[in-house]
Amino acid sequence: MQERPGIITFKGNPMTLLGPALVVGDKAPAFTAVDTGLAPVSLADFAGKIKIISAVPSLDTPVCDTETRRFNQEAATLPDNVVLLTVSMDLPFAQKRWCGAAGIDRVKTLSDYRDRSFGLAYGVVIKELMLLSRSIFVIDATDTIRYIQHVPEVTSEPDYAAVLAAAKGLP
Repeated sequence: MQERPGIITFKGNPMTLLGPALVVGDKAPAFTAVDTGLAPVSLADFAGKIKIISAVPSLDTPVCDTETRRFNQEAATLPDNVVLLTVSMDLPFAQKRWCGAAGIDRVKTLSDYRDRSFGLAYGVVIKELMLLSRSIFVIDATDTIRYIQHVPEVTSEPDYAAVLAAAKGLP
């Protein structure tokens, strides 16, 4: 397993990411996570759609809460062919509880707790914490990565405008 030290920090401390360093233009790696009903969900389930995949450490933390709520609101401004996915290591039951309490109805949450399939394929597992780093991937309808944002400090919010512009700019 490839280790990439110093890409991000958590509360100022350097962390190590596990997995490959994907770049724009790469084919999006396949992955399987589970939804809030424990059903398997894969990248192939969103074939032909533009995908905004937001990886977060835990929905039960303030920044992840804010980020997911913001993307849920922004979903209304996006074309119908765009799907928003938030992936975390949270258990599906916790995700379901959180989504219900937060009124999340446009973002689909996926849990990577079983195999870390998404995190390891996309190179966003934080070795020291075994959580996902705050990262966003915009993937076009042909499953090519068109935008990547690794938020340098895990406790900071992403650049929402850049993510949304990347998704809106795709055919």
